[in-house]
Amino acid sequence: MAAALVVAIATAVETSALRLSESQIEEYRKVYGEDAAKRLRAWQALIRDSAHLPEDEKLQVVNRFFNQVRFIDDIVHWKQKDYWATPVEFLISNGGDCEDFSIAKFFTLRALGVSEEKMSIAYVKALELNQAHMVLTYYSDPSAMPVVLDNLIGEIRPANQRPDLLHVYTFNGDSLWVSKKGRRAELVGTSNKLKPWVKLQSRIEQNAVNLN
Repeated sequence: MAAALVVAIATAVETSALRLSESQIEEYRKVYGEDAAKRLRAWQALIRDSAHLPEDEKLQVVNRFFNQVRFIDDIVHWKQKDYWATPVEFLISNGGDCEDFSIAKFFTLRALGVSEEKMSIAYVKALELNQAHMVLTYYSDPSAMPVVLDNLIGEIRPANQRPDLLHVYTFNGDSLWVSKKGRRAELVGTSNKLKPWVKLQSRIEQNAVNLN
């Protein structure tokens, strides 16, 4: 019970951090420009206007919104080999790589009321590109085949209809699994083992933006 309460409180803190006031957006506009403010306002409108939708429609709306953002490799965009951006950083800068797309979708869907237990960020190998990749997976129930939200393609498909992706591991707010054939296969620990994930969640809670 205590552990569940801690998770619930952490989720509430992170969700509230994603809801920006107009004064916060105005401060970002002064520093990062009008286009950045427009993207943030559009994001806030999505969160505000989509809360009533069925979950399958929430997935479609969120996937479509973030897939408009530019793909840019970390070393080019952040001048770092591997940087996990908050949704605010991702939108202000109008760019990021696969983990930034997946992170933004994950936290936005949480803000829309989708349970964390239904979602995981999956580390996969994109076989056709022969490179590491990240996607967001969603389980309508624990035994269901998850669907994949991916920046490489616009269509949301079940994991077993994505033979181009080899699943390696998957994680969410507090759990880490080995994954096979698109599913969570074996719980192997907590997501605190992933240092970029821990740092990301801390920056979201603190409303931190690390942009030049």
